[in-house]
Amino acid sequence: MAGVSAKTVSRVVGGDANVAPATRERVMEAARRLRFRPNTLARSLRHGGRTNTVAFVIGDLTNPFYIQVAAGVERELATRGMTMLLAATEDEADSEARVVETMLRQQVRALLITPIAPDQSYLEGERQLGTAVVCLDRPAHNLLADSVVLANRSGTAEAVRGLLAVGHRRIAFVTRPADLYTHAERHAGYREALLAAGITDPSPWERLSDLDGPSPEEAVRDLMSMAEPPTAIITGNNRASAGALRALGRRLEEVAFIGFDDFDLADAFGISVVAYDPTELGRRAARLALDRLADPTGPPHHIEIPTRVIHRGTGEVPPRG
Repeated sequence: MAGVSAKTVSRVVGGDANVAPATRERVMEAARRLRFRPNTLARSLRHGGRTNTVAFVIGDLTNPFYIQVAAGVERELATRGMTMLLAATEDEADSEARVVETMLRQQVRALLITPIAPDQSYLEGERQLGTAVVCLDRPAHNLLADSVVLANRSGTAEAVRGLLAVGHRRIAFVTRPADLYTHAERHAGYREALLAAGITDPSPWERLSDLDGPSPEEAVRDLMSMAEPPTAIITGNNRASAGALRALGRRLEEVAFIGFDDFDLADAFGISVVAYDPTELGRRAARLALDRLADPTGPPHHIEIPTRVIHRGTGEVPPRG
């Protein structure tokens, strides 16, 4: 259509400056009319290289947390002309290796992953071959990899100290599943802050269950039916917060509440939360991957994203009676 050779087309598409402007315009006009797009994947593989894509393997695709983190990853990668492939394990440990293998078959340059399986040692060979591996939200097990996590312990401890300051002593902690790194760290921060205040056994007000155990909503209903119910409740994540708020209903005016993770409409309803910047979590992880590609040597880096308690009302309710 342009009346030139395939080699000339290749030079134009490849950005070669040594092409006459009139020839370049004929080729580009033909490309527009034919809706031609260069196959960058085929071009990269033809030269024995990898693509300019980075895989991000997340947990639950329906969780707003992961979508905001992915937005941060994508924005950072875009500054370097790279793109992101997204896949989900649905927070099922048995599916992690399979999902990761599917992504690696796309010849990605780097792998960002929120680990859910108990062991990531299967990635060691891939890492040694030059694939940058960065773990988000949770560190890897049995794998030397860069990681970006939240300041989980200090965030929950700050929330507990705020509740103690307004007079609460019976402070509950509710989350599910209990065995996740993030939830274990938040539970540890909760206990550390209580111990510093002289509360050595908060177990009567702790509700940490597995996925097949009681839901957060059921756990809060159980807590509030006790002879001495908690006067304050902290939840370990946004899903637990939703369940707790459903269970409390109008009783939210009587019980102090702080949830880990901000969520939509929390500000509108005056819900106090432990918050952080999820897009920054994604940006820092993408930056770590890019830095690791530029310099594969050196020890793994571990970054903590700070958290803060946002006081909106429910976390400042004093105990009754």
